[in-house]
Amino acid sequence: MSLFSAIQVSASGMAAQRTRAEMLVENMANTETTRTPEGGPYKRKDVVFASQVQSSPFSASFQNELSQGVQVADVMTDSRAPELRYLPGHPDADANGYVAFPNMNPAEEMVNLMNAQRSYDGNVSAMTAVKDMISHSIDLMRA
Repeated sequence: MSLFSAIQVSASGMAAQRTRAEMLVENMANTETTRTPEGGPYKRKDVVFASQVQSSPFSASFQNELSQGVQVADVMTDSRAPELRYLPGHPDADANGYVAFPNMNPAEEMVNLMNAQRSYDGNVSAMTAVKDMISHSIDLMRA
């Protein structure tokens, strides 16, 4: 794998983890949302990753080399039943006084967000290492 391909793989990972973090933050912001434009409570969303062949401007010289990156293949919506809470005075309460809330655990969402951040940071570290290798290679060619 060329150094430039390694940078592209890391960049694709960073973009995918950014999208994942955006979905997790949206989930956390809507943990108490009982009414959406689609009707009913907010439904938790999660991203699905898939591998993606990375092409580069230098790919013509490396025809036999294909590097794999990552992309967001889909955004899945949680199909679990909502959590029912007895709140008879709530404007969204049904005839029995129950309100449907999103079925999600804020602590789990926070752990997933920390995981996305660490994955993003790992891609930044890999990209920095490749940048340093390119810089050292240029220094060696000068000498």
